[in-house]
Amino acid sequence: MDHKVITHWKGNSQFESDNPSGKTLLIDTSEEDGGHNSGLRPKAMMLSALAGCSGLDVVSILKKMKVKITDFRMDTYGELTEEHPKTYHTVSVEYHFYGTDLSEDKIKKAVDLSIEKYCGVMEMFKKFAKVNTSIHYHNN
Repeated sequence: MDHKVITHWKGNSQFESDNPSGKTLLIDTSEEDGGHNSGLRPKAMMLSALAGCSGLDVVSILKKMKVKITDFRMDTYGELTEEHPKTYHTVSVEYHFYGTDLSEDKIKKAVDLSIEKYCGVMEMFKKFAKVNTSIHYHNN
């Protein structure tokens, strides 16, 4: 499957970009860098794509395993190089699961399957950055 995304300049540093789903988003930069701070930043969107890709895998796998959670979030951090072009050299993804009597073994298996087998964005990140992951269980 191929994807096509059209990104259209809206003036100053603002762009509108579509998605194969038909949804759009705004891309912009900070005011100090000439933008209006009205949209998402490109490099940070990469971190969102990483978390979204892995998160979709994890919830799908947990559903198939019939694992109950009350909440789930991922905190994703990227460390940039000092020199231009600034790229992520290290990325950390923290998986936070909330619930009562969490099935830690099954949750770990779901996360590992995403990291090692299913998440294509994770695989792309591994080609240019060191990727660290951790799982945090918050039992109610």
